[in-house]
Amino acid sequence: MSRGGGGGGHQRVRTARNRTASSTRWLERQLNDPYVRRAKADNYRSRAAYKLIELDERFGLLKGVKSVVDLGIAPGGWSQVVRRRAPGAKVVGIDLLPIDPIDGVSILQMDFMDDAAPAKLREALGCAPDLVLSDMAANTVGHAQTDHLRTMGLVEAALEFAIENLRAGGAFVAKVLAGGADSQLVAELKRHFAAVKHAKPPASRKGSSEWYVVAQGFKGRRAQD
Repeated sequence: MSRGGGGGGHQRVRTARNRTASSTRWLERQLNDPYVRRAKADNYRSRAAYKLIELDERFGLLKGVKSVVDLGIAPGGWSQVVRRRAPGAKVVGIDLLPIDPIDGVSILQMDFMDDAAPAKLREALGCAPDLVLSDMAANTVGHAQTDHLRTMGLVEAALEFAIENLRAGGAFVAKVLAGGADSQLVAELKRHFAAVKHAKPPASRKGSSEWYVVAQGFKGRRAQD
């Protein structure tokens, strides 16, 4: 896959009176990021779309899928990729944040950690999903251990949902932080899935602590009872 984003040299941003140095660095990084430029050209809502594209190219996640759940859907880039690569698939997404509609995608605006969320997702999808995607991450507080624990809590909740709802043979993808899933979570994944791997797609910034865990070949709930 091309990682290009057009020509032009490195763009620098002057620090405005009401802009902090950190926000200036962020803006400069955005302006010089080839994935940001390509996302605009390809009409994706965020550069994160290419993370799923690259994971799909490596693992074949979207081949033949008919039903997908997108946990933490905002701003919608991952669901856009699903709709383009598997146009016949039914897609349901959930996020606490409001997002603009996406053609062919049912969107629930609510907290996934709400006790009612799993049932509402099942009702909206109307069948067992082939694929559960989670790009959720907890809001950071600046303390590495705390941030890791909060994000892993979301991963564990997403995995619980996947185990309770995936069809046999289905797949689960979730964002984790540096170091990947801990040993206990990996053991749980291996108990329920035929193959479990960690991946850092090229679209994930080198300085980012994010990785993705990819679990394929769901064994089914009865086989694990």
